[in-house]
Amino acid sequence: MTQEVSTFTTEEAVRLDVFLTQQLGQTRNQITQLIEQNCVTVDGKATAKSGLKLKPSQKVTIRFPEQKSTPAQKIDFDVEILFEDDDILVINKPSSLTVHPAPSVKEPTLVDWLKHKGIALSTLSGEERHGIVHRLDRGTSGAMVIVKNNEAHEALSLQLQDKTMGRFYLAVVTPAMKESITVIDRPIGRSAHNRLKMAISETGKNAKTAFAKLLPSRDETEELIACKLFTGRTHQIRVHLESISRHIIGDHLYGTSAKSDKMERILLHAYNLYFTHPTTQTRVNFTAPLGDVVEDYLNKHFDSKELHELIDPLRIERLFSSESL
Repeated sequence: MTQEVSTFTTEEAVRLDVFLTQQLGQTRNQITQLIEQNCVTVDGKATAKSGLKLKPSQKVTIRFPEQKSTPAQKIDFDVEILFEDDDILVINKPSSLTVHPAPSVKEPTLVDWLKHKGIALSTLSGEERHGIVHRLDRGTSGAMVIVKNNEAHEALSLQLQDKTMGRFYLAVVTPAMKESITVIDRPIGRSAHNRLKMAISETGKNAKTAFAKLLPSRDETEELIACKLFTGRTHQIRVHLESISRHIIGDHLYGTSAKSDKMERILLHAYNLYFTHPTTQTRVNFTAPLGDVVEDYLNKHFDSKELHELIDPLRIERLFSSESL
């Protein structure tokens, strides 16, 4: 296969990354990856500096990497679609489904499912990209948004950074929370004692979570709570709960062992997702059904008459609307 090559000539002084962003109509992030992979030369000399100052009449040449592609694994599952248009796909990820492939992951992943659906973004760096803006842990179920084009990816990535995109989670914890609203603002890093776990660490990345009481169980040993993330660290909700001696039912890594907790999955669900649609610029809101396992557990242990009123998405959003958060 012949490698694609493009050459452009500058007309004025400009940064290299800015110039190529203008010429190719791609995101600055993708341009930076190209430059850092030594795919760009200026007047025949290779450069890895995105901020290189170009002069008028210089020739910039790009040798685009060949596209890498791995075949999708066969899948024996489907994923509930909450919404789909030309720009985005909103899904209800099931528990036990891993999002990204990895050497340690042998079973099909969400990325394999997306490949079967033909969802992939254009890329300059040669790497596969399948529109995943944010992730959920393998055991966590709930709402996720997948983007279908680079423009939507750029828009939602920015919203994720400036916190205008977010999710409210539901979890069943033990014991009950003390305060109606609990805010934990403590940094998280890799645990020094268990490499599978994260932990509170003063050298970790800043992390902030708010928790709101919703409903105690009939025997008052457990409680349904809502959670709001202000940052997106690995295992953040679980780590912050562990830091105040609370644990999610079914969490056998941060909570009780499988011997004392027979729950088949962690009772943590990304319940409600909100963001601004990248094309219509309207605020959209999606609620992911809880699924049979979570519904059955709640109906068995909680007063179901109160439950559906208390988990109304608008009510949950109001619980976290205080400026003090």
